[in-house]
Amino acid sequence: EHRQNSREHVVRESRQDRELGTCPRESPSFHSRFTALTIAREPRSEHGAKDGAVGTGQGCANASSGAATAVTSALFEPGGDGQTPQVVVLVGAPGMGKTTMVRRVMVEWGEGTLHTHFDFVFCVDCKAITLPMEASVADLVSQCCPGLRVPAGKILDDQKKILFIFDGFEALGFSLVQPEAELSSDPREVKPLELTLMSLLKKTLLPEASLLITTRPVALGSLGQCLEGEYYVEILGFSAARREEYFHRYFENPSKADMAFRCARGNEILYSLCVIPVMSWTVCTILEQELCGTKNLLECSKATTGMMMFYLSQLLKHRDRDNPQVLQQFLLQLCSLAADGIWKHKVLFEEKEIKDCGLDQPGLLPFFLNERIPKEGEDHGTVYAFTHLHLQEFFAAMFYALEGDGEMVSSLGRLEKDVNKLLESYSKSRKDLNVTVRFLFGLVSQKSIEYMDKTIGCRISPRAREELLKWLQGRHRGLSHLGQALKVSEMDTFHFLFEMNEKSFAQSALGHFTDLDLQDTKLTLYDQMALSFCLQHWDGLGCITLQGCSFHWQDPEAELDASVPCSGVSGAGGHPGALAVRRREELPCPIHLLCRALRHRGSALRVLRLQWCRLSESCCAELAALLAEHPGLAQLELGDSSLGDSGVRLLCEGLRTPGCRLRVLR
Repeated sequence: EHRQNSREHVVRESRQDRELGTCPRESPSFHSRFTALTIAREPRSEHGAKDGAVGTGQGCANASSGAATAVTSALFEPGGDGQTPQVVVLVGAPGMGKTTMVRRVMVEWGEGTLHTHFDFVFCVDCKAITLPMEASVADLVSQCCPGLRVPAGKILDDQKKILFIFDGFEALGFSLVQPEAELSSDPREVKPLELTLMSLLKKTLLPEASLLITTRPVALGSLGQCLEGEYYVEILGFSAARREEYFHRYFENPSKADMAFRCARGNEILYSLCVIPVMSWTVCTILEQELCGTKNLLECSKATTGMMMFYLSQLLKHRDRDNPQVLQQFLLQLCSLAADGIWKHKVLFEEKEIKDCGLDQPGLLPFFLNERIPKEGEDHGTVYAFTHLHLQEFFAAMFYALEGDGEMVSSLGRLEKDVNKLLESYSKSRKDLNVTVRFLFGLVSQKSIEYMDKTIGCRISPRAREELLKWLQGRHRGLSHLGQALKVSEMDTFHFLFEMNEKSFAQSALGHFTDLDLQDTKLTLYDQMALSFCLQHWDGLGCITLQGCSFHWQDPEAELDASVPCSGVSGAGGHPGALAVRRREELPCPIHLLCRALRHRGSALRVLRLQWCRLSESCCAELAALLAEHPGLAQLELGDSSLGDSGVRLLCEGLRTPGCRLRVLR
């Protein structure tokens, strides 16, 4: 009776989740959306902060051989020595899912499905702790569960049956260095709060009770000095299979989940970022909002920059609202650090650099940079890295987009805010700057300028926008041979314009060009969406040559992970192969987006060459519709295609329509 009473009460009283705003007992979506994470688990003797998978931008693919799928039952499993850990430290950057894991522990224990060897679980939200300055452990228990029928003193008698959870340990903010003589051993003894908590950590109080502590890497150094025999569980994020599973759990409609995941999978930047659980949530949230206004996700604008700005606004919620100047200065210095690192191929920053830049602000720094604690024997001090490489590239782009001085001076030296230098370096040799340049295009769109000003309080420079336009116009003029038609032959141009997603800018950038020429390019769904957007706003386009190009609606290398049963995904249904079969059946023909874009009013297209593109019979209906509806199309080339007899019949139907003006068919 005591166990059941405490379970019901603790789950009922568990603090509301800050992201979703719901209690685990009250949220019907918590079970349906919870997706297992990838973790690395090791005892203290082997623990040393690594250059984690998330920090390198490679996701869980680079996780150590000890990485495993995280189910909460693994937290207190016996280690390699056969010993069940009493103290587990769950480590992860902001947004990696630490609080969600705690909620899962509470729900499973409350339902009696896991962790049943504990009679009592007390969860303390360190970010919102409201205890008096002095308290005993008995006071702590009473404060967590004020309605318990069992006296706190009696609960504490059977120590092995108790689990204390400290969620967000780094938020406590007091010194963990306390004199041993002042620590308590009596659960009823009232002491300053930091001494009581330190007594629990150092096991002078309730030495047989279990502890689960969640923390960001920033608190690992001081925390490790207080604990003994602890196990570390590092959250590495979502594996490739779990990313897909999360999308299907978020979107209860299977077809919407398929399309949303294809959009993310086709965009390498977004897909890589989705290793961070909160980024997966951000992407799904924005795609869901856009689906409310349109029936087809392909009609939505899905600029990566927009999702990054939304993510940034979530990080900055309620932070330094009373002192916006501090926040603005912090962001400027952060962007300067990011840009300097991108130029120097640098992802790790020393503590001195952080301090010299004025970034050593505990209330802000951990949201953007992870602290890497040196292993025993390493002679360097603490170093920092952005949570993900693409986040560093985003802040580097912000450095060039934000209004302000033409240069930043810090310990890093003198870093010029010269957009032309960035673009020139990218054009000549630094192709690794592609993502930074793409984000820069996204940041100077009118929507981004308004959003950054209103939501984040940053002003984007209009001058950067003008420089980007001049660069695009001049870039392709230089690539076109004298006396020949001006043509665009770089796929990244379409990525940049799609990232900006602005009709008038695309028209200005492409207006002087008449030809499109792409050779041997594998066009992902994201590539086709970018190309489609630009074709619709390219009025002077007369000739398209796509030679040896292939059209993909999903990654041909991405296979459904049979280890993730589809029946476990809300709405997916069936065995693992059923989802893959249904996807193949629902996919439009490979050139659907291309043909739809070319049918827009005002198209001046005369020549369409699709040579060695391996088109099949499934493409002929789209081509026939294009022939029937496009009054200016005079030449169509389909060399080396496998159209088949039935495909050619469909093509002939288009040729026979009154609207067809074709003169040459190869």
